[in-house]
Amino acid sequence: MTTTEASALPPGMTRENENRLVGLVCAAHFVSHYHMLLLAPLFPVIRADLGVSYTQLGLALTLFNIVGAALQTPAGFLVDRIGARTLLIGALALSSAAYLVVGIAPVYWVLLLMFTVGGVANAVYHPADYAILSNRVVKERISRAFSFHNLAGILGSAAAPPTLLLLDRYFGWRSAFAGAAVLGFIVAAAMTSFREPAASRAGAAKAAPAAPNAGGEPSWRLLSSLPILQNFFVFMLLTIINGGMTVYLVAGLGSLHGTSVVTANLALTVALVVNGAAILLGGWVAGRTTRHALIAMVSLLGTGVAMLLIALYDLPIPLLICALSLAHFCIGVMMPSRDMIVRSVTPPGQFGKVFGFVTTGFNIGGIFAPMIFGAFLDYGHPAGVFLLSAVCCGIGIVIVMTIRPRTAT
Repeated sequence: MTTTEASALPPGMTRENENRLVGLVCAAHFVSHYHMLLLAPLFPVIRADLGVSYTQLGLALTLFNIVGAALQTPAGFLVDRIGARTLLIGALALSSAAYLVVGIAPVYWVLLLMFTVGGVANAVYHPADYAILSNRVVKERISRAFSFHNLAGILGSAAAPPTLLLLDRYFGWRSAFAGAAVLGFIVAAAMTSFREPAASRAGAAKAAPAAPNAGGEPSWRLLSSLPILQNFFVFMLLTIINGGMTVYLVAGLGSLHGTSVVTANLALTVALVVNGAAILLGGWVAGRTTRHALIAMVSLLGTGVAMLLIALYDLPIPLLICALSLAHFCIGVMMPSRDMIVRSVTPPGQFGKVFGFVTTGFNIGGIFAPMIFGAFLDYGHPAGVFLLSAVCCGIGIVIVMTIRPRTAT
């Protein structure tokens, strides 16, 4: 480690401690995404076992998302006041305990209650994760930490369906829930065992009194300021864009161009692999420049052009794969810069509440996007699935272009 790197680290922190902490936060993000997909792959078997409808099971996910969206910003305030690591450990333990209860007591009303509890825990993850990374990782490496964090979430989503189905096949769905709970408890225990250097804790405590009112700006006024609201809308737009690129891609291609399910899923699989690699590349790029807004705008432009091509032309299979991979590549490269832009408008000590608020844009976009995309498909306008994603890219470019960083970070 160079003298410059050592001086840039928080008091008492070493490079080894920093790497371990980043790994633990990434593991927590992996678990959060894994837990979010607990129900979906097991819908048919749980429905049959509990004797309920898909609509009744869907209510569990509705409660999960409503509670998570409502509590994420308040959780950010608690993160800044109490401490991110403490709340993150509590969230891991709470969600794991909730899903363990579902496995032990497989009753419908218990499932609803425990998924509501899971929503409470899920509200903590984003503000706590981002607060830890922003406060504890050296500025020169923060973009790479963000890229690992984003990739960990994607890997958690990818790992859930096959592993849950495998557990269900050999041990039953209740054991699948129990296994997911054990995974969360293991990460919580690892996070608890991490001993942050005393000097680092003292430095954080010394800085904490300034956090609630950094720069003399009341917290809620900060969240309603233009730069923060702009980032909120960027996160919301990214959820809508993802709807056309991923969630409704197979149905949209089938309705618009008659693309087979096999071909559409092949294109999506290749694109998702490209996306994972692009996130890591994006962290490397973002760490070598301060022009994160430019990276975001170019990335959104590339994604928008790719989605327009898919909407307007019945592309041959190789070109379809290339176009979709381009869209996912660009969004992947953008993700670390997206997080750096949020960081650039956030005062010190306010990372929990700011990231908690702006990432609520994901939830809000997730509420409205399915209805819009569903209407396009139901009323015979499948091109709208891809055109809306392209339009949202254009709107995102305009918003990012006008975001003004608060201070250099």
